[in-house]
Amino acid sequence: MGVIDRFPSSHDFVLRRLDASALETLARFDAGHRPGDDATERRLFGLWTQMRLSLGHDGGHDYDEQTRKAVRDVAVGDTPWTAKDVRLLWSVADALMVWRHTNYGELYQIPIAAVRRLEYAERRRVLEGSQDWYRRYHRPAWDALHEELDDLLTEPAENGPAGAVRNVIWNCDEIACRLAEEYGARLAAPSVLPLLRHWNTARSSKPSAKWLKTAGTLLTDEAAGLVREILTLVAAHREKTLRHRSDEGYEWSETVFLHERTAVPARGMVWTCVLIDEPWVTGLLGDVALTCGTGIGGSGPNSRSEMLANAAINVLARRGGLDVVAALARVQVKVRKKSVLTNVARTLDAVAAEAGLRREQLLDRTVPTFGLGPDGVREEKVGDYLARLCADGPALRFVSPAGKTVKSVPQAIRRDPALAELKSTLKELKQALPAERFRLERALIEERLWRWHDVAEFFLDHPVTGPYARNLIWQILQGPAGLPVATGTGWELVDPQGRRIQPYPDTPVQLWHPIRETAEDVRAWRDHLLEHDVRQPYKQAFREVYLLTPAEERTRTLSNRFAGHVLRYGQAKALLNQRGWTGLSIGHWDYECGGDQGEAVKELSGWRARWGMHVTGEPEADGWGTASFSVAEDIRFFREGQEIPDFHGWSAEGVPLTEVPPLVLSEVLRDADLAVGVASVGLDPQAIGGHEEYWHSYGFGELSETARTRSDALARLLPRLKIANRVELDGRFLRVRGSLRTYKIHLGSGNILMEPNDAYLCIVPGNDRAAQTVFLPFEEDGGMLSVIVSKAFLLANDRAITDPSITRQLTV
Repeated sequence: MGVIDRFPSSHDFVLRRLDASALETLARFDAGHRPGDDATERRLFGLWTQMRLSLGHDGGHDYDEQTRKAVRDVAVGDTPWTAKDVRLLWSVADALMVWRHTNYGELYQIPIAAVRRLEYAERRRVLEGSQDWYRRYHRPAWDALHEELDDLLTEPAENGPAGAVRNVIWNCDEIACRLAEEYGARLAAPSVLPLLRHWNTARSSKPSAKWLKTAGTLLTDEAAGLVREILTLVAAHREKTLRHRSDEGYEWSETVFLHERTAVPARGMVWTCVLIDEPWVTGLLGDVALTCGTGIGGSGPNSRSEMLANAAINVLARRGGLDVVAALARVQVKVRKKSVLTNVARTLDAVAAEAGLRREQLLDRTVPTFGLGPDGVREEKVGDYLARLCADGPALRFVSPAGKTVKSVPQAIRRDPALAELKSTLKELKQALPAERFRLERALIEERLWRWHDVAEFFLDHPVTGPYARNLIWQILQGPAGLPVATGTGWELVDPQGRRIQPYPDTPVQLWHPIRETAEDVRAWRDHLLEHDVRQPYKQAFREVYLLTPAEERTRTLSNRFAGHVLRYGQAKALLNQRGWTGLSIGHWDYECGGDQGEAVKELSGWRARWGMHVTGEPEADGWGTASFSVAEDIRFFREGQEIPDFHGWSAEGVPLTEVPPLVLSEVLRDADLAVGVASVGLDPQAIGGHEEYWHSYGFGELSETARTRSDALARLLPRLKIANRVELDGRFLRVRGSLRTYKIHLGSGNILMEPNDAYLCIVPGNDRAAQTVFLPFEEDGGMLSVIVSKAFLLANDRAITDPSITRQLTV
C-alpha cells in the first residue's frame, strides 16, 4: 500500500496539486526507489517522507524508529524547498493533524524545517492565518507549536525598526506597510514599542479597566501624537483590490480595506483615545467611524470595518457630552450597517437623556456653526489677506490687500497655520451640509412637529441649516402654510398670495407636504416658487405624490407599480442605500439557496417596506460575482415588529395596502420611482442585448409620476426660456422645432425621436451653457430635468451643431 492509499480520502484535495509525473514519482518511492541529485526528485522525496507519517483513518501518536529517522534526515537535509513545496507540506501535516494524528513534533518537523529556508516575507504568506486557526480550533496543536511559529514569524533585529513593527502588525495591507516603512522608527522606539504591542491585544469588543490602566501607564506624548497621525491615515484610507495567483495558476482578486492584523492594533489606538483629553479626539473618532462604518466604495449595507466603527462610537459614548453629537450625526446620515446605526442611536439617546431631551431635539441643538455669522460667512485675517469661509458653495474665498476677491489660495499664505485650520473647518462644513439637508427631508417624511420658537432658533437663524430651512414651506398644524420671511423681531410665514402669518412662539408647526393639500394649493406653491426663483433643497412643492391605484387595490397586499423594470444593479443599490434602504445583496452565487434573489428594506414611521429584486443576465459576463443588472419585483409593507417568515421574506404576505398610511406608501413608492429613473437600462443611449423590448417601452412609453412632475415643472419653465417659441409640451414629449428637423424628447428617459418618421436620435448628454443659466426649481431626479432642457437648447439651434456623431444622424 503506497502513501497515497494511506492518506485520508476526505483530504485528498490536498494532493490534487500533484500532476501525473509527480504521482508516478511517489509510486516509484513506494517501490523502493531513492532520489539522486535531481532537485525535483529530492523535493518529492521529502513530500513522500511527510506522507509516510499517515497512521490511517484512525490517526494515532506512535511512529516506528525507521519512520522517525527518515523524517529527521529530510528535516536536516539541504532539500531546495520552494514556497509551493512548503505550502503543500504544511497542508499534508494539517490534514493529518485534523485526522487525529497527535504527535505534532514529528508531524510538523519537515514543514517547520522547510519553512525556515524561506525569506521572512514568504514565511508570512505561507503561514498567514495558521496561528489563529490553531489557537481557535486546534488548541493542542497550538500548545505544541506556537513557540516555534512565533520564532518562524519573528524578523531578526538586523531588519531594523520596520522589522520590529512588522513583527507586531505584519504587512497584510497598505496601512500596515506604511506603518512599518514610514512610522517604523517612531513606533519601534523604546518609549512606544511596548504600547504598540499592547494595542495588538485589543481583541475584545470593549476595553477592560485593566487594559486601559496598562495603556495609561505606557502612554506618552509621542505615542498620543502617533495615535492622531495613524488614525487620520485610517480615516482617509480606502479599500484596494488585490490580485492573487495560486500555485496551480488560479487567479482571483479580493478587495481589502484593513486586514485583521492591522485592524486590531488600530482598535487599540481608538481605545487609547479614552485617555487623551485633546480637542481633536472627537472629530477624528467621528471620521474613523464614518470611513469604517461605510460600505465598500462609500455605500452599501455593510461596513469597511464594523469592528473599528463601533470601537470609535463606543469611545465617543464614553466621552459623552454635546460635543460628540455632530460627529455621530454624520455617521447616521452616511452609514447603512444596522449594528453601527443601532450603536449610534443608543449613544445619541444616552446623550439626549443626560441633557433631558429627545434624540431629534438633541440633534437640533447641536449643529455646529463653524464660526459662521448670520449671513453664512466667517471672516479671518490670514497674513495680508482676508479669508472668507462661506456656507454658500461651500468655499474659501480670499480678498487681497487691494480689495480683489480670488478663489484660489494666494501663494503668500499657503503655509500659514491659520489657513490650514480654515481648510479643516471647510472640510467639516462640507460634511455637515448634506447631513442637515438629509435631516430636514427625513423630518418631512416622518411628519415631525416643532414649536415655532424652536424652528426659528435652531433652523431659520442657524448659519448652516438656515439656507435650507428658509427655502422650505412650513405649516401650522392643521392650519395655513408659508415661506419664512425675516422681520425686525423674528420670522413670519408668507403664503403665495402674500398673506403674512405670525405663529405664536409655542405654536406647533411641521414641514408642508403636498399629500395633505389640494391640487389647487400645490399648483399655487409651484407657480410661486418659479415666479420668485426659490430653489428648494429637495423636492417639496414639486414632490411627487403616489396614491393607491385600483390595480393595487386588486392586488391587496403588494404593489406591482415598479415590477419588471430592468435596472443597473450597482446604481440602484447605491441610490436606495442613500435613501435609507438596506439589505440588498444579490449576485451569481449560491443559486440553490437563492443568492440570485434578494430584497431592499426600508423602515419608516413604524412600517417596514420590502422591495424584491432578482438577477438578470449571464453569470459568465459578471464573472459569477455581483450582478450587473437586476429586475425589480413587487413591494410589500409590514408593520414594525411584525414577524415575517424566514427565507426571502419579501415573498411573505404583507399588510393590505389600504391599511398603510398614505404618506408612508407615497414616500416608499417615490424612492422606487427615483431608483428606476436613475438606474433603468431604458435610459441608455442604445438597448442592451436581451432587453430591447423593455428599452423601447421605457424610453418612449407612459410617464412615471416623477416624469409627470417633470412635465409640470417644464410647463411653468418653458415660457421663461429664450427658445420658448420653438418648444411645446406634447403628451409624453417635449417637442422642439429646429431648423433641420422637429424633435420629440421623452420626458421620462430623455430619449429623442425625429419627425416625421420617429427616427431615433442618439445624443450623449453634455454641458450646455445656455441650459445652465436656466433656473430650475429642483434637481433631485438624477439630473434628467437639466438633461432635457440642455437637449432642447441644442436641438432648437440644430444648424449650429458640429459634432459629426450627431450631424450624421440628422441627414439620414
